[in-house]
Amino acid sequence: MTIERINAWLAEQQPQMLAELARMVNTDGGSYDKAGVDAVGAQIRAFLEGQGIAVEAVQGEKHGDCLRAFVGGDAAPAGNAPRNIVLMGHRDTVFPKGEPERRPFRIEGGRAYGPGVSDMKSGLVMNMFILAAFHKFGGAPGPMVGLFTGDEEIGSPEGRPVIEREARGARVVFNSEPGRVTGNVVTGRKGGVFSVFDIVGKASHSGGNFQAGISAIGELAAKITAIHALTDLERGITLNVGLVSGGQSVNTVAPWAQGQIDLRYVAPADRDEIMEKINAIIARSFIPGTKSTLTIKGEFLPLTQSPAAARLFAHYQGAAAEAGLTVEGEFSGGCADSGFTAAMGAPTICSVGPVGGLAHSPEEYLEVASFVPRAQAMARAIAGLEAAGL
Repeated sequence: MTIERINAWLAEQQPQMLAELARMVNTDGGSYDKAGVDAVGAQIRAFLEGQGIAVEAVQGEKHGDCLRAFVGGDAAPAGNAPRNIVLMGHRDTVFPKGEPERRPFRIEGGRAYGPGVSDMKSGLVMNMFILAAFHKFGGAPGPMVGLFTGDEEIGSPEGRPVIEREARGARVVFNSEPGRVTGNVVTGRKGGVFSVFDIVGKASHSGGNFQAGISAIGELAAKITAIHALTDLERGITLNVGLVSGGQSVNTVAPWAQGQIDLRYVAPADRDEIMEKINAIIARSFIPGTKSTLTIKGEFLPLTQSPAAARLFAHYQGAAAEAGLTVEGEFSGGCADSGFTAAMGAPTICSVGPVGGLAHSPEEYLEVASFVPRAQAMARAIAGLEAAGL
């Protein structure tokens, strides 16, 4: 059977997978480092084209280009029949420039370490090899698209339109974010809104002319308290003002201040309710004379499981079992691009990448032994879509 040939080939690829991963992890690629993210893209493109796979780029203005790779069909725009089997992942990381030099890729005790090793460069490498396997041996029940985006960690401001356009023509979507530490995949995620509020006050000498000043920092403090009070843990709603700045000098009443808000929610209807309350807080002047504005900088939609997505999960679960894995579905408070594809109606499953943990931290790791089995599980799931009625 073709799938057995594919999985036998994948079983031999771990050294090559790790070599590609090492090079990728050791390349800078923060979300705002377009050159670095595009360098990772160039590595992916060179590998795929070296396998005979067609790749096109959707240029990014400020962030990394989006790459679309094609297996089993012409490089046709998304939406053309037959519908595409989409393997998705993002190339950007959260780390500052120079982090790979400070913490280069290494393997120790069966785990690989380095910036972005699990979130989500190992998932990108896995997708590369799965595309290569189906191109080499055939066996996919329809055209496949590998979508490699460049700005997920900041809400996909340029990638979202590309992802949504792809989702309109998608048969199913596998998002190769890291598998949970339990070995599970993600079947539901929170949505998120990332916004910035700016406050203008009035400067004055804090000793000699205090009463003439209007403190933007005082207003910031009052707004933070009111925003945090909107948190409702029972409903899965959290608000966090995670970054603040402001002021001119210690002896000046602050003429400006800024706060950045992270909102997470579960139910789509909760988004508009909480944003309305945030807007009311921003519009109110707790300290007379201050003026404030709110700007949304990035946004994720929640991943909700449709009936078709539930069937996809059950099918993947069976394919994983054939690869020797026991997999359940989990809910995650983290956001991902999978919310965009699910909202477009594409049956979506997330976190099917190799297993890892402690993402966004210096201790981030990948379980090396999960690389091949997770690739084999996805390959089996893809090959069996037709039989599963998907």
